[in-house]
Amino acid sequence: MPIPICLLGGAGIDDRTAHGHDQDRFVEIGSLSKVFTGTVLTQLAKEGDVGLDTPLEECLEEVPAGTGITLRHLAEHTSGLPRLPVGPTGPPDDPYVTFSDQALRSSLRELDRVATGRLGQEEYSNLGYAVLGHALTVVTGRSYQRLVDDHVLSPLGLGAGAVTALPPRERRLVPHGLFGRPRPLWTLTGPILPAGGLWSTCRTLSRAVVGLLVERRLGPPAPSWRRGSSTTWHDGATRGSSVVAAAHDDGRWIVLHRLGDAAGTASLARKTLLAAPAPRGGA
Repeated sequence: MPIPICLLGGAGIDDRTAHGHDQDRFVEIGSLSKVFTGTVLTQLAKEGDVGLDTPLEECLEEVPAGTGITLRHLAEHTSGLPRLPVGPTGPPDDPYVTFSDQALRSSLRELDRVATGRLGQEEYSNLGYAVLGHALTVVTGRSYQRLVDDHVLSPLGLGAGAVTALPPRERRLVPHGLFGRPRPLWTLTGPILPAGGLWSTCRTLSRAVVGLLVERRLGPPAPSWRRGSSTTWHDGATRGSSVVAAAHDDGRWIVLHRLGDAAGTASLARKTLLAAPAPRGGA
């Protein structure tokens, strides 16, 4: 099994790789997909296509009136929606396979009952990001991939499809089990895609992190990012991959990806980032 890859750097894109597998192979980034969805939202808001505080019911006709949920609530995990989609779940080795377009529409029609938390109270929600991604595609009439290409990748100088749900099979890096056989992956290409279904190479991801968090070429980081005392970060994990992307306020940044068990990835990334020397002159 390839050992973890760690891309680490200071301000700018002059990174270095410590250890690691091929940084130009596509890997699953799990919930780190949310920062791309959130960045699409903030860019659309800057262009006037939607507002951060646009009520969800104005975007999706299936949503009952009066839920109070806005696009900002979805992006900040304060919509009251539960962590996981409602309804029958898939098997443990493919939990999102039953979350179809039909299942999403059913949830939207009953969103006032699906919401189990209090509006404004933070509760991490994969369902919320599935709804957010769907709302953005409906409002714009564009596919999710097109939105990511046009509003995140292109402004950062990255090619269309550099972050995608469907990378070329021959360029995918996946975990292997007994006898070297590839382990089955979760089905993440349906409505759950905006919450956790993207793939990227670690090199591309490092360029995105620098552009979004260090150089801030698209403005302040989207509300999808998590904020610590001195770092901005997000992680992601699937059945076979785990990744953390983070930037310190002084310009240090890290992308750490591991195949296999996700346990310890976040703590390893934090320890590695804080141990790195601060860039001269700051960010």
